[in-house]
Amino acid sequence: MSSAIPATLAIDGGTPVRDSMLSFSPPVLGDEEIASVIETLRSGWLTSGPRTAELEERFAARVGTGHAIATSSCTAALHLAMVAAGLGEGDEVITTSFTWPATTNAVLHAGATPVFADVDADTLNIDPDGVRALVGPRTRAVLPVHFAGGPCDMDALCAIAREHSLLVIEDAAHAVEATVGDRKVGSIGDFTCFSLYATKSLAGGEGGVVTTRSEQAAEQLRLLRSQGITRDPWRRQLSRSLGHYDVTVPGFKANLADLQAAVALPKFDRLDDMHRRRTALVERYDRGLEGLGGIDPIGRSPFGRHAHHLYVVRIDPDAAGGDRDRYAAALTAENIATGLHFLPVHTLTWYRENLEAVSLPATEAAGETVLSLPLGGAHTEQDVDDVLAALRKLHAAFTR
Repeated sequence: MSSAIPATLAIDGGTPVRDSMLSFSPPVLGDEEIASVIETLRSGWLTSGPRTAELEERFAARVGTGHAIATSSCTAALHLAMVAAGLGEGDEVITTSFTWPATTNAVLHAGATPVFADVDADTLNIDPDGVRALVGPRTRAVLPVHFAGGPCDMDALCAIAREHSLLVIEDAAHAVEATVGDRKVGSIGDFTCFSLYATKSLAGGEGGVVTTRSEQAAEQLRLLRSQGITRDPWRRQLSRSLGHYDVTVPGFKANLADLQAAVALPKFDRLDDMHRRRTALVERYDRGLEGLGGIDPIGRSPFGRHAHHLYVVRIDPDAAGGDRDRYAAALTAENIATGLHFLPVHTLTWYRENLEAVSLPATEAAGETVLSLPLGGAHTEQDVDDVLAALRKLHAAFTR
């Protein structure tokens, strides 16, 4: 340990590393997004229409799949995918507890039962061996989550699915830019669900997209997102047809508005540039953390290109001199925002009280130690340097 006297921490009354709060993941909003929204407002068409249709076409072309259906959220995309797949009461879906509650909620809202497999202790993605051990007579689907943008071992998971005639429904909320080998995430499973939430690469504020190769499933998804009504308002206007409609399935209200699509669309041309920028910031973090014992980035997936949606570290309280929550509180005082990805779903009150108890050692260990540091396309090298300076400051004080 250093013999130098550490600077007084802001949480103890010292001067913060930054004068103002560094946002965790500020959106990338430039003149292109502003112009796109203004153009949409002036068009007079605010709900699902030409901008939503364009987003679907560009998304399908980018990931190399036949169909992309825009929805009101990634949660809605997951839910509708399961309904379109025919999942319901009595069916089990093997998934991960190390995720946002939306993943589990979508299974429950479809009427199915989530069954939790443990994660790989290094990457925190679902462990295929754990999935294989849980397959039973009621298993209908596997739902992997590409955590932090790192691709899961889809070859292994798809092999299990083929062996047992299971569906593969991917939660790719973090993984727009990710690949598995040379295949883009979105072109692999039966359904893949993406997020357009404010912190995501294709941020529209809110929204989601589900991709599929199946024309029949795509048509079902389009009906389900709009109350099951056979009439498409935008196509009706283009064709000047009458307003008669039918309902062939009791659907939901889960369509994406053109205003949200208008915010997301300009980012398609900048996705690769933003990914390169985040990758450079990740490398800067990696170099800067060297020598800070007990603060280590999680493992990187070896199966393809990492989307680098999150930069997640583990805090070992023995080596780092403080636990994850102590570091998070002290970083906040230094004007550095952090994130918590994730608290295991099965440990949260409703799921703990209503689902079958399960022991997931790697998941639970991660839930106690992970901390996400600021990372986004709007961040600068100086922002990352400020985070690293704050971590060095805390580490020196906590390990003294």
